[in-house]
Amino acid sequence: MSQSAQTLPNSQSDDIPNNEFTARQNAVLAVGLRLIVEGGEKALTTAGLAKAANCSKESLYKWFGDRDGILSAIVVFQASKVRGAEERASPATQQAFEEALTIFAEDLLSVLLSESSLALNRLSVGAVRGQESGLGAVLVEHGKRRIETRAIHLLTHGKRQRFLSFGEAHEAYSTLYGLVIGDAHIRALLGDTPTVHSQDYPSRAKQAVARFLALYSNVNL
Repeated sequence: MSQSAQTLPNSQSDDIPNNEFTARQNAVLAVGLRLIVEGGEKALTTAGLAKAANCSKESLYKWFGDRDGILSAIVVFQASKVRGAEERASPATQQAFEEALTIFAEDLLSVLLSESSLALNRLSVGAVRGQESGLGAVLVEHGKRRIETRAIHLLTHGKRQRFLSFGEAHEAYSTLYGLVIGDAHIRALLGDTPTVHSQDYPSRAKQAVARFLALYSNVNL
């Protein structure tokens, strides 16, 4: 099959590209994510993904390695939708820093409460119960930790710039995470009526950041 960039079937509008993969690879990973959401982890095979994404199995092996590599890349693809501060674009002013925090908070809500992420998390819980913790380990290593690393980079930058004052970065991140997400994620995983709706993400993110800054803003500013 042709490996040239094409419009892939049933790709979702929220599958925004990220700079960790090429546009073509992003599109293929979006299809892989859809396969998992619709059919479970066993629905993800190299043959099935190659057919659904209209590419060759050779391309999949070249880009991502084996099936475990594809699964890891899908989780990275999803986690990369939560934007953080990059080294070359770290906010230089208090206002820019607060805006970066708010973007992170809104992205965190959008990704964690998306149907795709909820499906991945539900599958990982089922796999652990079945003594097959592979997907759970991938989600922790390539999802949760990557998001946490980006957030801690941003918070540490804020401390260096004297926008924030805190002792331990992981503790500060835990506070920020709790203010942003609260119990919305666990309730969504359990199928409870949503307590946070997508149209409320911007206001919830701003409110969470304001509360976080009230706790950790550098009083000497």
